[in-house]
Amino acid sequence: MNTFDKIRKFCRTFRIIIGLILIAVGLFTGIAWFYLGVIPLIAGLVDFCPICIISKKCTPKHLQ
Repeated sequence: MNTFDKIRKFCRTFRIIIGLILIAVGLFTGIAWFYLGVIPLIAGLVDFCPICIISKKCTPKHLQ
């Protein structure tokens, strides 16, 4: 497991948490943060990692 794979694992969890927090803030305050929270939540759930796409140094999912 290289450094980029460790970053990918951390970022996935981080994106899911940030997405849920933004959705919760949007629901409690009535501000449109709800819609902004959906983007990182979906990216985290489908394991989309922009760092891996840019660097091309992450291990492909099917080899992990």
